[in-house]
This record gives sequence, C-alpha cells and structure tokens, in this order.
Amino acid sequence: MILFENVGYNYGGGELLSDVALRLAPGSFHFLTGPSGAGKTTFLKLAYAELRPTAGQVTLFGRDARRLTRDDVALTRRRIGVVHQDCQFLDHLPLATNVTLPLTVCGKPGNAQDLTSLLDWVGLGKLADALPPSLSGGERQRAALARAVIMDPDVILADEPTGNLDWEMSLRLLTLLVELNRMGKTILVATHDMNLIRQAKSQLAARVLRIANRRVQLAGADL
Repeated sequence: MILFENVGYNYGGGELLSDVALRLAPGSFHFLTGPSGAGKTTFLKLAYAELRPTAGQVTLFGRDARRLTRDDVALTRRRIGVVHQDCQFLDHLPLATNVTLPLTVCGKPGNAQDLTSLLDWVGLGKLADALPPSLSGGERQRAALARAVIMDPDVILADEPTGNLDWEMSLRLLTLLVELNRMGKTILVATHDMNLIRQAKSQLAARVLRIANRRVQLAGADL
C-alpha cells in the first residue's frame, strides 16, 4: 500500500531521514514517535507525496512517488486522508461545507444523508451550520477527521491529532481512529503521547515506530 525503501530526505542543511525501510500494510495501525524536529511530519509528507525522497524510493499503491504527475498525485490523495496538526478551515463557511470540500474539489456529488451520518459519527451532528471559529479544539480535530474520511480513503495519516486536546477528548478521537481501523482502514498516527499509545495497544495490535538517529525503528515493548 505504502512502501518506503531505503528512503532519505535532505532539506539542504543535512539529512533529516536516512535509510528508512517500512511497509504500511492494508488494515495496519501504526504510531510514529520521536522528539520534536526528528522528522515525523516529513515522514508523513513523504507518505502522501507532498515531498519526494532525496534518496531511495516511496511507492504509493504500486507507483513510484517520484514518477507521479500532478494529476497522479491528486488521484492518489483521494485514497489518503490527512489530519494535520494545525487543522485549517475556511472560517466564513459552515462546518458541513468545510467537511465536504474534498468532494467539491474533486467534482463528486455529495449525499446529504451520508454527510449527516458522518457528522453524527464524529459527534458534530448538531454543529453542521456552525462556523469554524466557534468550535472548540476537540470539535475542530473531529471535524478535520470527518473531512479526511469524506472520500472514503484507504489510508488515514494523522499528525499529532491530540496534541492540543485534554485526555477525555483525546480518547474520543482515538475511539474514532480505532473504529476506522476495524473498518479496514490503514492508520498512521504521529504523536508524542505515550499514554494514548498505551491505551490504543490495549484495544488493538498497533505497531509503534520511533524516529531515532534519522532512522525509523520498531520501538520496544516498554513505552
């Protein structure tokens, strides 16, 4: 599905990631940990073709990311939902319209019943007409998740999705991610929150990856 083969990335001031080898299999659940600046966000950007590797090869759904045209990237991203750490919305548009923006961009018709079900699933059914500035941090993150899955992607990539949330709200978001994984979605979550990882591992077989010394390694059992 997503394959890293001896991947490196250099921003120009030295190599940030080096010799990364990893396969994200269909239906797997991974956490990615590491200190700030270690390269977690860069790894995610390589995984959805926002960046191209400076060494090695990233293969997305059987295709070399470096050979993808602009149109190819757009089509590939329909299969990858991304929840950014700093989720951005169009503040003048209601929540429901923000969530369906990926459909609008792709020219796909939206289904009002499906949208209602999705908003209910993330606990935002009563806020469909709310403007983004009125939402709490937890509501914004759940809205971002709803927007990420509106296209029914195969893979969900989340960058520190609980970084600004309290524990109760973090658990609510984790519950949604676990449910998506049980529906067959491949999940990769970049996080600093070890408690969140421990909670997830009590519910499913999640693998924990750690970036150390520019490489992505499988973390040990003690977290």
